[in-house]
Amino acid sequence: MADDIKENVQENVQQTAPQQKPSAQKAPQKKRSRKDIDVNFNEQMLFGKYSLKGLEINDLSIAPYVNLRQHAYPNIFGRRKDQSYYNSHINIVERLINKLMRGGTGKKVMGKVIRTEGRLQGRKLKAMHIVEDAFSAINEKTGRNPVQVFIESLENAAPIEDVTRVRYGGISYNVAVGISSKRRLDVALKNIALAALIGGFNKKRSVADSLANEITLAASNSQDSYAIKKRLEVERIAKRAR
Repeated sequence: MADDIKENVQENVQQTAPQQKPSAQKAPQKKRSRKDIDVNFNEQMLFGKYSLKGLEINDLSIAPYVNLRQHAYPNIFGRRKDQSYYNSHINIVERLINKLMRGGTGKKVMGKVIRTEGRLQGRKLKAMHIVEDAFSAINEKTGRNPVQVFIESLENAAPIEDVTRVRYGGISYNVAVGISSKRRLDVALKNIALAALIGGFNKKRSVADSLANEITLAASNSQDSYAIKKRLEVERIAKRAR
């Protein structure tokens, strides 16, 4: 009788006892390597504000010539003066700064503009501050990374065709030719920088505001952009010369 009572008590205890859940194995935490820490620590933001990573270049023809090397203040400082270097070795923002360091209006000689003087000639630090202020205005206006907006403006302002002068048998005429990817980017940079200088010449608007306005219009492919107008004009002339 006593044995039966003990067995019933043990069965009740086993039924009422809470079942222990199997302990979940903790996933091992992945340790950060020294290399990852150094990469994050050494990441430099353009002007200390804008990232140069994750930018999209939709025009694959000019992608090899768009250098996005990380620099806080893009300036090559003549470090490659003893080596052969090309435009693709220079940061794309620094190339814009260099395009701004051109002469003034100058004089016209044989149909060409000779530029001998200018307030930005040789003043790279001043031109760099102009670009920094322009990028700040673009960021406030669009809420986007101004470097990405600048790349989109270059893609839209780069012409596809051009014309060259051919002389044959005493007769000269225009012939439509294709443009290399390097020259497409050079022409787009030149037109954007020239539009900024024209927009800020003898006007209340500063060069930085004019540059920000030109980059924003060119990125949206607006007809009000000087660079877009020049691209359409060149392509129209080339189309007629085919």
